[in-house]
Order: sequence, then C-alpha cells, then structure tokens
Amino acid sequence: MRRVGPPVIKLLDDDVESIKYALGSHLLYSVGKEAISATARDWFMAAAYTVRDRVSEHWMPTLNRYYAEDRKRVYYMSMEFLIGRTLSNAMINLGIYDTVKQAVTDMGVDFDEVLGWEVEAALGNGGLGRLAACLLDSMATLGVPGFGYGIRYDYGMFTQHIEHGWQVESPENWLRYGNPWEFPRPGIIYPVRFGGRVVHYKDVLGHTRAQWMDTEEVMAMAYDVPIPGYGGKTVNNLRLWTAKSTREFDLKYFNAGNYIEAVRDKAESETLSKVLYPSDLTDRGKELRFKQEYFFVAASIQDILARFRKSHSDWDKLPDKVAVQLNDTHPAMVVAELMRVLVDEYQIDWHRAWALTRRTCAYTNHTLLPEALETWPVDLFQRVLPRHLEIIFQLNHEFLQEVRHRHPGDNDLLRRVSVIGEGDERRVRMGHLAVIGSHKVNGVAAIHTGLMKSTIFSDFDHLNPGKINNKTNGVTPRRWLLLSNPGLSALISGKIGTQWVTHLDQLKQLEGFADDAAFRAEFAAVKHANKVRLADVISQRLGVDIVPHSLFDVQIKRIHEYKRQLLNVLEVISRYSRIRANPLLDVVPRTVIIGGKAAPGYLLAKLIIKLINDVADVVNNDPLVGNKLKVVFIPNYNVSTAELVMPAADLSEQISTAGTEASGTGNMKMSMNGALTIGTWDGANVEICEEVGEENMFLFGLTAQEVARLRIDGYNPRTAIAANQDLKRAIELIASGYFSPDEPERFAGIVDILTNSDHYLLTADFAGYAEAQGRVDQLYLDQTEWNRKAILNVARMGKFSSDRTVTEYARDIWGVPV
Repeated sequence: MRRVGPPVIKLLDDDVESIKYALGSHLLYSVGKEAISATARDWFMAAAYTVRDRVSEHWMPTLNRYYAEDRKRVYYMSMEFLIGRTLSNAMINLGIYDTVKQAVTDMGVDFDEVLGWEVEAALGNGGLGRLAACLLDSMATLGVPGFGYGIRYDYGMFTQHIEHGWQVESPENWLRYGNPWEFPRPGIIYPVRFGGRVVHYKDVLGHTRAQWMDTEEVMAMAYDVPIPGYGGKTVNNLRLWTAKSTREFDLKYFNAGNYIEAVRDKAESETLSKVLYPSDLTDRGKELRFKQEYFFVAASIQDILARFRKSHSDWDKLPDKVAVQLNDTHPAMVVAELMRVLVDEYQIDWHRAWALTRRTCAYTNHTLLPEALETWPVDLFQRVLPRHLEIIFQLNHEFLQEVRHRHPGDNDLLRRVSVIGEGDERRVRMGHLAVIGSHKVNGVAAIHTGLMKSTIFSDFDHLNPGKINNKTNGVTPRRWLLLSNPGLSALISGKIGTQWVTHLDQLKQLEGFADDAAFRAEFAAVKHANKVRLADVISQRLGVDIVPHSLFDVQIKRIHEYKRQLLNVLEVISRYSRIRANPLLDVVPRTVIIGGKAAPGYLLAKLIIKLINDVADVVNNDPLVGNKLKVVFIPNYNVSTAELVMPAADLSEQISTAGTEASGTGNMKMSMNGALTIGTWDGANVEICEEVGEENMFLFGLTAQEVARLRIDGYNPRTAIAANQDLKRAIELIASGYFSPDEPERFAGIVDILTNSDHYLLTADFAGYAEAQGRVDQLYLDQTEWNRKAILNVARMGKFSSDRTVTEYARDIWGVPV
C-alpha cells in the first residue's frame, strides 16, 4: 500500500467568534450537551477540547520536525510530574487566554467557575514532580526535543482531609470524570516481565549469553499528554504508562462460578499503575513500589530504543541521538535495563554496551538524606528481577576491580563505593548504581552539590573529579508569575515590556522602580488584592476570617522533620504567649499559613499537623488575641492552591536544617512574587541571597558546617532550652496539654524529641529564628521600606527561571543546542 504524507490542515482561527463556534461544537459533539442543560463542568470539557485542538495542531508538526531534522532527543525519566491544571496554562502558552475568556463570558458562562472544574492530574507529590513539570515547560519553550516518561497513576498519593485536626487520607481519584488532555495509544504497548529464571548458554560464536525466561508478563500501554511551550511553536510530549493485564478474563474460572479468580490476573497486573508511592510499611508494599519503578523504566527504554531504531542502525550513535536524564534514584533501574536490552536482546558486546549506557545516561540527585537514597534488598531483586541482579553484580565487580587497581589495599574505599551494601541485609544501592552508570551527576543547588561532593558521594568525586556538577533548580515564570499573578505581571509588563516571560533576567530593569513611590504604591495594591483573594478563599473553605492587612507568613511544603514546621509552631506559641501576657501589647498583626501533606506512614509528621491545628484552634478562638495572630492550616496543598498562596505571601518560610534541603523551589516562587524570605543557609536560599542581597532577606541559624560539627561534638538540647525562656515556655505549654486538654499527653513524643535528641536542631536555631522574626516585625512597620525590598526581590530573581536551568542541562549534560 502506498504511504502518503500527512494531510495539509488549515490552522484553526483564534479570534473570539471562532473560539465560540468551537466551544459550541465541542459541547454538542464531544460532550453531548446543549447549552441550556450544560453544567460548568460540561463547559470546562468543551473549553479543554477547544484549546486541545489548538495545542494539537502544533504538536504533530513538532514531532515530525524532530524526525526530519534527526534531532538528539532528551528523555526525562521521573516517577512524578506535578503538572497542575492544564487549561489555563495551555491558554497562556498559546497566547489565547483573554480570547477564550471573552468567548466563554460572551456565551453567558462564568469563566472562573469553568477553570475551577479542572481536576489536577495526580501524578506527583511535591517539589520533585513540580520541578519535572517546570523543566518540561522550559524544554518546550526553548525548542529542546524533550520527552517526559512516567506512570499514569489511577490515583494520586492521596487527598488530604483534616478531621478534628488530624490528617485523614482518601483516594485521589483524579480520573473520575475523565482527562481531556490525554491521548490513549492502544497501539503503543510493550511487555514488561518479572520473576522467572536466567539460563546461560553459548551462542554460535562461543560467546556466553543469558536468557531471561519463565517470567510473568504485564503490558504497558502509552497515554500521551502534549506539553506546549510558550508561544505555541513547540509542543513536546509527556508519555505515561498504564499497566494492562495480558489476560483480561479467565473463562474457565468464570464458568466454574469463581468470578473473583476469573479476573484476579487482571486486577493484580493493573495494580502497578494504581497509586503513586504505595505505602512501603509492608513487604508487599515495598515489592509493589519496586515493580512500579521497573515497570515504567522497562516500557520507556523499549519505546526510546524503538524510536532510535526507526532512523538508525548504528548503535554507536545512541549517545549522539539519545540523552536519558534520571530524575532522582527512582529511575536508576535504567542503567541495568539498558544494559540488559543491549547485551541480551541486541547481542552487543558487554563493554561496548557499558560505554553506550554511561554516555547516554545522566543522574540528578535530589537529597542528602540517607533514608531517601533508595536501596533494595538483594533477595527482592533476585526474586523479581534476577537478570538485572546478575548485571548489577557484574557491573559492580568490574567497577570495584578498577577501583582496587587504582587504590590497592583500600578495602574501606571498596566497601563505601560498592553498589552492593554488605550490612545485616545485603542491599542494592540505587544511588551508587546511577552514579557509576552515568556520564554526569548533578546536584540542584550550589550548596547541595558541594555537600554531595563532600559527603554522600565524596568517594566518587575523588575517583572521577568533574563528573559531579551543579544545576541549580528553577521554576517556570509562565505558571508562577504570568498565570498565577496577573496583577503583578501586568504591572511589570507595563514598565519593561513582555520579554521577561521568556528572558527572566530582564526583571533586573525593575530595580530602578524600587525607589519610585508611585510604582511602590501600585505594587502594594497588587499584593493587597492577592491577599484579599486568598483571605476570601480561606474564609469560604475553612471558616477562618483573616485580615488582609496582617503580615501573611507562609510555609507550604511537604511536612517533614527536616523542613521544621515545628520550629515555626514553637515561635507561634512564643508569640501567642507574649500577646496573652500583655494583651495591650502593640504588635504587628500576623497570619501564619501552613500547608502540606505528611506521608501516610510518617506518624511524627502527622502528629505535627495535629499540633499545628490544635494550636490554631486555641489561638484563633482566644478573644485576648483577636486579629493580632491567626494560624491557618490549608488542607490538601497542591499546585492550584500554591497559585493562590504564592502571590499573597509577604514572608516566605524556608527554615530547614542547614545541609538537608537540596534546593527548594517554593523559595523561588514566593520571592518571584514579591515575598521576603526568612530562612537558613540551606538549599537555594544561599544563591537567592547572592542574587537579592542579604539585606533583603532574613537569614539566621547554623550553617551546614556548623550543623555537622555540632552533631559530631554531641548536642544537648536541654542546654539551649534552659537558656531561652521563650523556648522553654513554648515547650512547657505543649507538654502541659494546654493545646490538647482532652488528651494532655498527646504531644509527649514531640516534647521528648525536642528535649532529648533534636536531630534537626530546632532548639539550637530557635533563638536566631526568633530574633529574625523580630526583624521581620520591625521592617513590616515601615511599609515603604518593606515594599522597596520586595520589589528588589522580584527584580533580582532572573537566575531562577527553569529556562536557565534547562539551558545549562542542554549545554553541559545533554549536548543539545538551545
């Protein structure tokens, strides 16, 4: 049959009347409704299909262009993509936001209500997934041929509800009403195997080969989501895998009346793509998570190589045409899987395959916490992926032989760098596997990368100087300023033009307006409007009334000990105690806003959430306090909530123990929106300080070096508590049951940690934190100076665009032009 090229399609018109016609057509033909009976959700679906049409007309030409130009492609492998709501972002990037808004409004429909019906894609949990989404946006904006690969989870991590102050989890069923942004690809399906055994044999040339056989098989089916760049000229692809059983139905069991057994195989197979991060508190949960990681890696590698083989037969070109970026350790199995496919399926020589693998792969590390660097039991590997374990053993043996040759007799070094940890239980160190299997390894902030070199990967840095490099994270200004803060965006564009949207360094031109009284007034009015908007949402959702003129003190991020929400709470309690002791005290009114999820099995983090809510209940209902202090915990923190909170923040809390936060991106988003940062010398705070100036932030606390020294010398938190009466009083109030009269011992575990161990050094940093908060109060009294510094924060955030981050990746790691 003669093949023909793609038909010539007339580009869709983007004027208001054309959009209105498309909305009506999709309402009738895609949704199956007429305007008279359509709900706001129906109109959302019609709007989504209308905008999707316009995304798609640029999508296929982009992919065809990559083939025609034989471009090197970047494959970004991540367990998370926290992309947020797509409709508004797509409209912004295509330049049709105002047109669609006008068309929807003209048809008698509330545009904001339509936008509100979009359910966020539950494909991520926090900063890791949001970074991945920002990088995809920037790759498309910059014209980098980038593909994202991940899992199409049926359910996200969980929806967080607060009941009686406690976090309660329920399924995050984001696909309940369908997803208009995805394209199912039933023709793109790959087998993924588990278990079985390995048989070794000699081929006709006498080479030893391995065959992985007697395996269980699951099918991975692709769903594609288009990712439009700003301007709409480039639309890249996010490919997500869902698990499908090889057997839909067993008729034998059904006919015997065993209906459950008839569908057991299907149910068990498809569990692989059901939930983001299944709980690993049980052995079955650990195995499911392990299988999830291999599932998406195996499907992606097959897809990547199939695409490569369409145009190339010379395997030596693989690193010249393919770059695979491992976003943290979750996709580290790529190293073993790529080796397995090259050696076992394509019969490529072992050492040649290893050279190709290392030149193709690169690894981004996101943590210095040992517990977050994944390791898997050798026994689990042996049972689920026996061939991969063989490959890892052989790679490790050859790597250690090389190290032994260079450092004879240094057995401690061999033990430290081995991919296999030889403790009580032998485990595969996935971070080590990613390091030896990649040509480049990067951290995500200067201090983080430096600590990588001096701590967790110091031996690897000595063995291969220059392999570890820094790529400071960034965020996309399209979503985090242009979309989420239209008031500020319009103010900026009115002064310096619109080029800053893709060249964020142009914000530098705003510096000259920091001393302009008229501009400061306009800037303050925008901030106030954003605070009023957030206050209204909090009142509607939570029933807590806050005053917009108060200082909005914001800490929104995953709940974890090292992020130190507890330090924030201790200072709130101290502030509350001072107001109670002197109700006539003239204080700066403050609204403390906290949000974030705790992992379901992280009991201490969940207890911290309960403490926050108990403190809020007491503070918010104390008539002696009134509006001088309010505490708000926002449930189910997600991208949409962040888009409301970030523009309204006056103060950005970035108070992790120095040396624990890899980077942070919330600090960038809030500073970009005109918040001042109170923070430690940790993560990207250090580089933000270098850009905006220490005089325009509130930095405090121990440095990473001082933290390490204090831990080595031994730290007694009781000494710090005894020396600070405010801290002592705050802990006593918690311990006495003041905030939990129904259960006085409820927070005994928190009190015990604070007084006896305090690994994250809250008590050591409390005095400095309290002093910095005093400086915050003093500055906020001078609104002229506060706004001047806030404007300078915005003006000096050019470095923290994800466009800059992607440009550096492309130049230094991927080898693709930008």
